[in-house]
Amino acid sequence: MTSTVAEATQIECEGLVRIYKRKGVEVVALQGLDLRVGRGDLVAVVGASGSGKSTLLNILSGLDSPSAGRAVVAGHDLLGMGRAERRHYRLRTCGFVWQRATDNLVPYLTATQNVDLPQRLAGQRRAERAHRTALLLEQLGIAETADLLPTAMSGSQQQRLAIAVALANEPQVLFCDEPTGDLDTAESHEVYGALQQVNEAHGTTVVVVTHDPAVADEVRRTVAIRDGRTSSETLRRTAAGADGGHHVVAEEFAVLDRAGRLQLPQDFVAALGLRHRVRVELADDHIQIRPEGDPS
Repeated sequence: MTSTVAEATQIECEGLVRIYKRKGVEVVALQGLDLRVGRGDLVAVVGASGSGKSTLLNILSGLDSPSAGRAVVAGHDLLGMGRAERRHYRLRTCGFVWQRATDNLVPYLTATQNVDLPQRLAGQRRAERAHRTALLLEQLGIAETADLLPTAMSGSQQQRLAIAVALANEPQVLFCDEPTGDLDTAESHEVYGALQQVNEAHGTTVVVVTHDPAVADEVRRTVAIRDGRTSSETLRRTAAGADGGHHVVAEEFAVLDRAGRLQLPQDFVAALGLRHRVRVELADDHIQIRPEGDPS
């Protein structure tokens, strides 16, 4: 696993808010979320049920609109998009992989026909479609399934086919919603290996949303969401060890938003008994945070 520096920002969210009304009650799913993803990055957004991660994904993929804030993906302002631009955005700019294979694939079409379909809808010529389809099936390791229906494939093959379908029109960004939620460990590793290959071979920005923290080992950057805001990030890089070998080093950071707010890790809060008010003092090169009752 290598660490790369993104050349430019591909996804930018600032102060993103999403409020739903259910039976007359307002539900705040996103509470001023900030997020930046560089072009060609491979990122996992992790959070528990109700944290806001699915709402974020729906907004970024053009399936939903935010209530307030700013969200830009590949130069498209998601708050200001009209119907025609939104259709073009979902057909050309971003690809989407759902958790269940049945939501990604047309069951009565072969693998080749499934990958060909979005290209036909986009008006691509037959020769270009055939070349692109064969290339994607080969790169994702499922060329042998070209003439098979989805029901004749394994779970891993179905999801890799779903990735091929999502990449058919060469999107700049690929969004994946729990892409391995229905797979076992071995199949999950195959799917994430396919996503890594797509990311490296095509330079496609990949954003995976999941509740499974184990996915952190499969990506370079993990963004944790809690209570509708980004709470922490973990970055991974390859470094040389004292033994001469190379090892993956992971560093976790708290995320500071534009207003200077950050979420402390829950285990830190519990360990120090922090509640309501805390003492914050500026030292020479760091900030000290102590419980309210600690006068030292």
